[in-house]
Amino acid sequence: MQVFISYAAKDREIARELGSALTKRGLKVWLADEQVLPGDNWSLKIGEALDRSKAMLVLLSPDAVKSELVRREIQYALSSPKYEGRVIPVIVRPTKDIPWILRKFHVTRLDREKKSRLPKQLVDLLLGGGSGEILEAILGKAKLAHS
Repeated sequence: MQVFISYAAKDREIARELGSALTKRGLKVWLADEQVLPGDNWSLKIGEALDRSKAMLVLLSPDAVKSELVRREIQYALSSPKYEGRVIPVIVRPTKDIPWILRKFHVTRLDREKKSRLPKQLVDLLLGGGSGEILEAILGKAKLAHS
């Protein structure tokens, strides 16, 4: 299964670390910074990757919530039936401005304590098909309150 990781440029290193950990657990991961080469049509490559992927991790941070590209990637995934139950928001840096459309999802936070076990839990979730209930059970997250 290919997993698309949506992230802001400032979160590149976190995306790479998480992508590497997921790859070691048997998932194929798509990261724009590693897959789009100089001279490539950025939008076309991202569109093709979104079309091939079966799940999306959205890395949320103050920069990501301001990113038009991240917003478009989220919109694509949420409008595609193949991503149903497979859009997983992960807060990688503290942010209060979660996009309204993601507030209905259970969100996990990447912190030092969870960093080592989070990739395994994400793999279990992604391969299990995922749903709000499964996400809550696996990641043990509380629903984000509407601001």
